[in-house]
Order: sequence, then C-alpha cells, then structure tokens
Amino acid sequence: MFKNKSYIAISFVVLVFGIYAVPKIIDRLQSGDVVVADRLDKVDGTSNSDAKLVEIGPAPLFDLTNQDNVKVSNDFYKGKVYVLEFFFTTCPSICPKMNQSMLVLENKFFGNPNFGIVSITIDPNHDTAEVLKDHAALLGVRSSNWNFLTGDREAIFNLANKGFNLYAAENGNVAGGFEHSGLFALIDKSGKIRSRKDNFGNPILYYDSLDKQGVRDLQQDISKLLRE
Repeated sequence: MFKNKSYIAISFVVLVFGIYAVPKIIDRLQSGDVVVADRLDKVDGTSNSDAKLVEIGPAPLFDLTNQDNVKVSNDFYKGKVYVLEFFFTTCPSICPKMNQSMLVLENKFFGNPNFGIVSITIDPNHDTAEVLKDHAALLGVRSSNWNFLTGDREAIFNLANKGFNLYAAENGNVAGGFEHSGLFALIDKSGKIRSRKDNFGNPILYYDSLDKQGVRDLQQDISKLLRE
C-alpha cells in the first residue's frame, strides 16, 4: 500500500514538472536561447582556440586615404595583426552592427601597438575623409591604428570583389543603395589572410561580424596571431 502511494506521488511530481517545464524548454529551443550557453559554446567546433590557423594567401595591396586625409597602404600594417571590413557610413542595415563588433575588438586590444583595424568605404563619393572623420568620432574610436579609408571607387570595388572576394555592389533597389557582406578579414603580421577551420576541417576564410560567436572566435584568433 505504501509503495503504491509512493509511485502515485512520484508520478504526480513528474506530471507537474512536465506541465511547467516542457513548454518553457520548447519556447527556448524555438527562440534559440538554449544555444547561447557557455557549455555549448565550448563544445562548438568553431570555438577551438587550440586549432592552427590556415594561411589563405597574401592580402591584396591597397593605397587609400584615411579620415585625416593621409595616405595609408599595407605598409602601415607591416608587423601588425589587423582586421579589415568594407562598409559605408549611411548604411541603414548591417553596418551599425559591424561597427559595434569592431568596437568590441578595439576595446579588447586597445593599447596593443601590434593590432589595427581597417574600415574601407564602398561609397567613396559620399564618404570623404571629412565624413569618415566625423563617423569615427561618432563611434568613439580611440585607436590610432584604426583607419577609415576612402579613395577611387573602381579601385575599392576591385579590392573588395576581386582582391578579398568580399562581395560589395551598388544596388538602387536595396536600402542605402549598396549591398555587401558582413564579413571581417583577418590579416597576420606578415600580411597574409588567416582563418580557422570549420567543423568539417575547411577554412572559414572570413569571420561573421554579425554573430557573437564569430566575434568571439575572431578575438581568440587575433590573440593567437599576436603571440606568434
């Protein structure tokens, strides 16, 4: 008789748990909240901080004008690890998020003379040196190694699409008039593009600036290259 009562009590507890917890678990799975836990991040293959970074090839050469109206080329970044993006100041979609991801990197490595950032506008007709200087001030940029670059329109699009293979194009049918990827390129001290591998052992090539995990992976890999 006592055992029967115990079984009934246990069954009641399980039933109550199911009524209360299962809907919450389903909601978390549907919203994606479950996958942001630290334990899951650690087992994600893309977060392997011990993996050797792949050499993709030499970074394309550039020679553009920065926000202080000073010419800046690859030579400025010799001996430095740097992250490069293509963006434009009036972008109403992904650029603000890209800028915020870059600020995370600036804050993480601020004060390290061997780290830098390159932000190249794909709308040079609007984004003059003066406009870029105002934009940098608006973001609160502090690092002297973060250059916002403008220059010849055709040269910039060739650099993006043919040099780095980071898509950028003018499109009057999209908000802002331009479309481009939200990816960051990582370049090492010797001027080579580097990346980690994905879960299948293939180079990811570039880092997703719109994804928190992608930015965390990039931070790990910058630290690794700074130690080399």
